[in-house]
Amino acid sequence: MSRRRRPSPVKIAVLGAGSWGTTFAKVLGDAAAGTDRTIMVWGRRAEVVEEINTRHRNPQYLASIPLPENITASTEAAEVLRGAELVILAVPAQSLRAQLHTWAPHVEPGAVVVSLMKGLELGTDVRMSQVVAQELGLPVERIAVISGPNLAMEIARREPTASVVACADEATAAWIATTCTPPYFRPYTNTDVVGVEIGGIVKNIIALAVGICDGKQMGDNTKASVITRGLAETTRLALALGGEPETMAGLAGLGDLVATCSSPLSRNRTAGRLLGEGLTLEQVGGRMTQTAEGIKSAQAVHELALQLGIEMPITEAVVAVLAGELSIAELGPRLMGRDLKSEGEYQA
Repeated sequence: MSRRRRPSPVKIAVLGAGSWGTTFAKVLGDAAAGTDRTIMVWGRRAEVVEEINTRHRNPQYLASIPLPENITASTEAAEVLRGAELVILAVPAQSLRAQLHTWAPHVEPGAVVVSLMKGLELGTDVRMSQVVAQELGLPVERIAVISGPNLAMEIARREPTASVVACADEATAAWIATTCTPPYFRPYTNTDVVGVEIGGIVKNIIALAVGICDGKQMGDNTKASVITRGLAETTRLALALGGEPETMAGLAGLGDLVATCSSPLSRNRTAGRLLGEGLTLEQVGGRMTQTAEGIKSAQAVHELALQLGIEMPITEAVVAVLAGELSIAELGPRLMGRDLKSEGEYQA
């Protein structure tokens, strides 16, 4: 564990102007009220950047929410990263590696990099913190992840929320937490990066399944059963990768799972509901303005589970539905028709 004390960052870069990136920039901006700290957001769209700079709004994702005046934006990543001691990544998981390859020369020496993303990379089956390590060549004590029951719009409205900052180095996690603690956002710290990331990844797939149940107008018993057994298979995968069972019972495990599976604000639950109502995957994509990471990550999670010999029946069934190999009508019977076993079996 590092004993080094870092001074508070003067500039924080947020790469990604979507709903979660913008919301987290707001969290940072509110936490920095009364200080000289600045937050700069990178966005792809010039019109969004202009609105943030002139009207302090993100019209596409948080149109009704005013942003703190200590937040500025740019379409130039080099400008956003210049002088930033803390870098927050909030882009779609499947685009991260290519973007980091471009951004790497502009990341300041000694900067700490934080992932807000909840996805597993297709083709490599690696977590986002691993992509960061590979592309930026950073040691684990300078890579962190933030996860929890963090529905962006609720946080943007300043509704009380708790979250988890995870880093292999406790001091780094605590340093990050001090930068994102406005009155409505309470970060806890953790050193279980694997468990926090896996909880955030797999819950999106379980939320797809719950959404499908919702779209098929199945009852609360069904959805509660899927959520509970979803936590069991998430735990199996996390433990196999070296995660801690306590993490799965906490904010980044159970907390995030419940919020994502229960809220109409959840993108993954919404995508599942639309599938359950009979829309095709292409039609779902056309209806949604934001990425449902579970659709992108499900296959990678399934492949990883197969490699490790981990039984993940809900994930397997969702992957089959997304691939067109299993109809929505067959999903329930597939899950209910499995061999009987003890509920306490967390190992495959």
